[in-house]
Amino acid sequence: MIQPKNTSSSEAPTQTRRDFVKTSSALVVGGATLASGLNIARAAHAAGDDEIKIAVIGCGGRGTGAATQALLTEGKVTLWAMADAFDGRLQSCLKKVEREIKKKTAAGKENAKTAKIDVPPERQFTGLDAYQKAIDSGVDLVVLATPPGFRPMQFEAAIEANKHVFMEKPLAVDSPGIRRVLATEKKAKEKGLAVGVGLQRHHDPRYLETIKRLQDGAIGGIPLTRVYWNGAGVWTRSRADFTKAYGHEPTEMEYQVNNWYYFNWLCGDHINEQHIHNLDVSNWLKNAHPVEANGMGGREVRKGKDHGQIFDHHSIEYTYDDGSTMMSQCRHIKGCMNRVDEFATGTKGTAHIGKFSITGPDGDWKYKGPRVDPYQQEHDDLFAAIRKGKPYSEAEYGAHSTMTAIMGRMASYSGKIVTWKEAINSQVDLSPSTYDFAATPPVVPDENGNYPVPVPGKTKVI
Repeated sequence: MIQPKNTSSSEAPTQTRRDFVKTSSALVVGGATLASGLNIARAAHAAGDDEIKIAVIGCGGRGTGAATQALLTEGKVTLWAMADAFDGRLQSCLKKVEREIKKKTAAGKENAKTAKIDVPPERQFTGLDAYQKAIDSGVDLVVLATPPGFRPMQFEAAIEANKHVFMEKPLAVDSPGIRRVLATEKKAKEKGLAVGVGLQRHHDPRYLETIKRLQDGAIGGIPLTRVYWNGAGVWTRSRADFTKAYGHEPTEMEYQVNNWYYFNWLCGDHINEQHIHNLDVSNWLKNAHPVEANGMGGREVRKGKDHGQIFDHHSIEYTYDDGSTMMSQCRHIKGCMNRVDEFATGTKGTAHIGKFSITGPDGDWKYKGPRVDPYQQEHDDLFAAIRKGKPYSEAEYGAHSTMTAIMGRMASYSGKIVTWKEAINSQVDLSPSTYDFAATPPVVPDENGNYPVPVPGKTKVI
């Protein structure tokens, strides 16, 4: 299947001031609306308590979770179609979702009673073109949970087909992808289509209240934020693993798609795939995106052939337009300090955002209100907005936070200062020209099985 690359920069955004979409004050847990002046497209779903048919595209762990959470929203929801590159993953996902819905039903979960799973073999699609078949299968909403390198193309296809969308973070792996997402987001708004993004902290009342208090001045001005995603790392999937699972040796494209976390055209590095959550919190607090980044990173311990080409650590200093700083760390190395968290230092106090506590001139405050499962809540809010015909769009701030991560990667890969304007207008396109398991992917190993790794001072990022 041939897909032309979209690298045009004729309409590339050049935001350098506080054009970042303010979302916290517009979001109400239990029924969020994040835009105004639009009508949800009735062609995509009939109003009221009618059935919403969904397609899950990408059947890994997050796709499985998102499918279950969508089915557990209020009102009749039917899992109608599924798509994945590999049939084994699709079948595993389907079984897990069925088990979870049965479990919730047996436990008396009210919303589970209206959930329906109706995915016969003819609506189970596999391969790299499976997403389009799922979109065209008669659904109202698609869940995009494939590796992020596919996100811009699949988001565009869903909106073109007049479908509501829930898409996992991050939203792209490179600047052309971000520009494509932002252009599609505008079309979604014009069509009145609802778009949710898997940055679930925006749906957590603990974060909502903490961010609101800080934005209201609880610790004065905020010249510094610190954000972290330091952990031991994630899975690897070898060629032997693939052969064991699918009964044949993989092509290079099959191997990389299956081991997607370690290739930039698919993942964008772990600063993009995981650390985006923490970067997003700082952007949310500041109502802005950074205008500049510099930093460093490398591969200290994760150097195996199945580790592809990404770094195992990044340390980035971001600067916002008001001169404030965000210090960012992310690491995938065992035996080190683990931390997934966010902090703010103000002119009148401090905040441990990830622990929902503030120390300010009026004393200490800690969140003690209601708690929800934010992964479930983000789906509850999206589906409630669709049913009520309310406008709903999270794609713009999701794209800006993704671009923040990409800009950080650019800085660590190049060893240079990178500005937002340079980053968002970059013509470096990581995507393949052909999406086919027989095709050659954008990067290939050398004669020893090793992949090209970025070298600061040499690697081109702009």
